[in-house]
Amino acid sequence: MDETNRAVMVVFLLCTTAAVLTYGQILDVCTTCHPNATCDNKPDGSGKVCNCKFGFVGNGRTYCQDKDECQIGASEICGPNTTCHNTHGSYFCRCLSGYRPSNNMEVFIPNDGTHCRDINECKITGLCGPGSLCRNLMGSFDCSCQVGYQVHNGPERFNPNINKAYCKEVDCGLPASVENMVLMEVRQTTYRSEAMFECAEGFVWRSGDNSSVCGADGRWIGPTAVCEEILCGDPPTLPHAGKVWNGASTPGSTVTYFCKTGFYHSQGSNISLCTVQGHWTDPDISCKEVDCGVPPLIPNSIMQWDNISTVGSQVVYQCLSGYHNGGGGNVSVCTADGEWDEASLHCEEINCQRPAFIPHAEVLWDGTSHLGSVVHYRCEDGYYPRGLRNHSKCGENGQWEDIDVWCEAKCASVPVLENAEVVWQNGSVMIHRCVDGYHSWRGSNLSVCDSSGVWEEASLKCIKIKPPINHLLVTNEKCLHWKAEKYEEDTEVYTVTYVGSRDYQMSFYDRRKQFVTSKADQLEICLNLLPVTNYSITITAVSARFTTTITISTSMPVPPAPVVSFREFQTPTPTLRLQRSRDTLDPISLFQVFVIPVEGIMVFDCSSPASLSKNKPSTEYITAQIEVRHVGTEISFTVGDGRQYGGFYNTPLEEGRNYYIILRIVSQWKKDLKSTCVVWAKVGGVSHVLRVTALSAVVSIAVIAIIILGGYYLIWFFKKE
Repeated sequence: MDETNRAVMVVFLLCTTAAVLTYGQILDVCTTCHPNATCDNKPDGSGKVCNCKFGFVGNGRTYCQDKDECQIGASEICGPNTTCHNTHGSYFCRCLSGYRPSNNMEVFIPNDGTHCRDINECKITGLCGPGSLCRNLMGSFDCSCQVGYQVHNGPERFNPNINKAYCKEVDCGLPASVENMVLMEVRQTTYRSEAMFECAEGFVWRSGDNSSVCGADGRWIGPTAVCEEILCGDPPTLPHAGKVWNGASTPGSTVTYFCKTGFYHSQGSNISLCTVQGHWTDPDISCKEVDCGVPPLIPNSIMQWDNISTVGSQVVYQCLSGYHNGGGGNVSVCTADGEWDEASLHCEEINCQRPAFIPHAEVLWDGTSHLGSVVHYRCEDGYYPRGLRNHSKCGENGQWEDIDVWCEAKCASVPVLENAEVVWQNGSVMIHRCVDGYHSWRGSNLSVCDSSGVWEEASLKCIKIKPPINHLLVTNEKCLHWKAEKYEEDTEVYTVTYVGSRDYQMSFYDRRKQFVTSKADQLEICLNLLPVTNYSITITAVSARFTTTITISTSMPVPPAPVVSFREFQTPTPTLRLQRSRDTLDPISLFQVFVIPVEGIMVFDCSSPASLSKNKPSTEYITAQIEVRHVGTEISFTVGDGRQYGGFYNTPLEEGRNYYIILRIVSQWKKDLKSTCVVWAKVGGVSHVLRVTALSAVVSIAVIAIIILGGYYLIWFFKKE
């Protein structure tokens, strides 16, 4: 069919249809209604009309479009606390979160009176978590923590469905050290837990409470105990008794009593002890006076005595006329053991023995030597007498009388000895002695003029007197060196006494003694001296009775490192432990705990940490400082517990960061400081944000992969069709 005929046919049909509608009245209205419309009778009965169904608007024939009932507002159509949801030709309502429909259906239409009622979420057990209190609100709820718990990751009033907050039991951590007290027991560190203290050694509990309680704010309350140092003061004085005491009056100190000269220990204890109550125990020593009685008799002697027989009393013995002391002492003394010491006097009949020898003289003597015997002297040929008396008589003292005669020869000039002087001469005999500052070592001190008129010179050698201990010095802070000045190769006994004290520890007292026996000219002795101590060292040469003193102050050594076990933790609040031994430097030592974030190459200088320098920027910091004298031999420490230690805040560690924990041991007195460092632990972990980001990335990659595979499948399908 061509285009012209097709056009004519369309016009014809249109005209025919119009004619039927106009004149024939054969149109059925209901057949023209829209699918979303109903065919209804007109109110006036004049025919049918198309009306859009409920939920639709339009002319009923050509269009009926959906009516959005929710436009007027959810609260107007559904009621308060609702959301309105439009559907094709209708709508439905839902309650907001925290509300429930009164008909208990998930969705509703309010034409039956259904409305939204508040849900009491607090009826759900454990909704807020352990240690919490729930409070119902209109359409919601909030939570707060019970006493002894604290909010984490949120405000005090929180909703766990919104900010992931929760209540965590309060943890006070380990109690801080208390002056003059030591921690004895702490079983737990949670709310209302108790830590028990006791006074340190040498201190006594005077008042207050010795317990500390973990409070609701995470801090320890107490202790209030007052510990005072125990001092017993001066020990008691006893009649007729002296005491041996080193001056210490702390608990455990002792004083030993002894009976004074003239008294003896008859009964009782001679020890007094300083007790922990601050009092000396009462010694019951009894000292009675010593009585020696009548002194013994000695043959051929008379006794001169005042009839007193207490300690120190004396009796003097004297030989009878015609007798002399043949040897021993003539005095006897009453001793402390109640006995007279035995006098060694021996009275013998006087016998002057042979008369004295005079060089170059003849003795004219009848050979008797009893009391009154006489001897005469006559010079040999070539000598002439000098002096006034040439005879001697045997006296009561058993000695020949002194004579002043000598036989002199004519000799040349007087001999002169080096470092010596002449103390006596008679022309033929000369006696020499060493001048002041020199000592007679070897040789004869006598020069004699012989018969030929020549002096036989004395062989005396005089050497310079030097101190027995010379060139005393100290090396390596412990070894003594000195030169021994001796005139013969004799053995000398040396007493070395050293006494130490400390400016920073007034109760410290170190006194020791050593003995050295040696023939050597150069001596060395090494002492076990304690560090950071002022010593006065005294050396005495016993036989020479010479004493000299030298002082030394020992230096500070590097402090010993405690025993730690390196560990790695995945928690931001790791609890670390160490063991240590008590040291004499504990009063001037402390522990410093350093936290070093792991960022690139890390350098930690133990002798001069960057965090202690004002000129070096550093991420490291001190999280705690603990004095060693206030802790025991085993220590536990929690990093990041948010407490103060020695003026430093124990900052909580950030989650997701890596850290090294360094323990630094420092000993310091005045300007001298020594330190030792050990790596205590490593703390590591992945942050929550990093974990969520990683999970999101995995999900995104999976979705993209599914889309690509789906697109590829559709292209393949259409190509196949």
